[in-house]
Amino acid sequence: MTQEKIAKDKVVTVDFELRNAAGEMLDSSKEVGIPLAYLHGSGEIVPGLEAALEGRQEGDTFEVTLAPEDAFGEEEEAELIGIPKADFGDAEIEAGMPLMLESEEGYAVTAWIDHVDEETAWADLNHPLAGETLTFNVEVVEVRDATAEELEHGHAQGSHDHECGCDCDH
Repeated sequence: MTQEKIAKDKVVTVDFELRNAAGEMLDSSKEVGIPLAYLHGSGEIVPGLEAALEGRQEGDTFEVTLAPEDAFGEEEEAELIGIPKADFGDAEIEAGMPLMLESEEGYAVTAWIDHVDEETAWADLNHPLAGETLTFNVEVVEVRDATAEELEHGHAQGSHDHECGCDCDH
């Protein structure tokens, strides 16, 4: 039986390690014991990694180094957005946390908490890894056809019976 190749609308599961240019470990699916599952072609992962995965199959291992424009983009001049801490209620806020904001045009934008002072949480629209050259060590764990539900929602639902956490109704 021929193995599935990674292509648009395939659900791909990978184990990965992510390192910066200095070789420091930034993230690892192996450390947390949960491989990353995503819908190929949906923009769920950085574009350079998605391109490097195209055409690969289960069992493939590889390393790819990505320039900032192929990873989390170039770092733009920081324009911090101040959000009153009271807006977060009792939630604990700390530097590095992702935050979903609504743009003036009404679409969702991800920002990251840069720092918190006595009354304000300051958010930055730059991803914390913007401007960095990154190296991914990847092992393709599984490649399968996406379900109709995954295609409708635009992301992998995972292999467990639980809510996906998106705004979809299921």
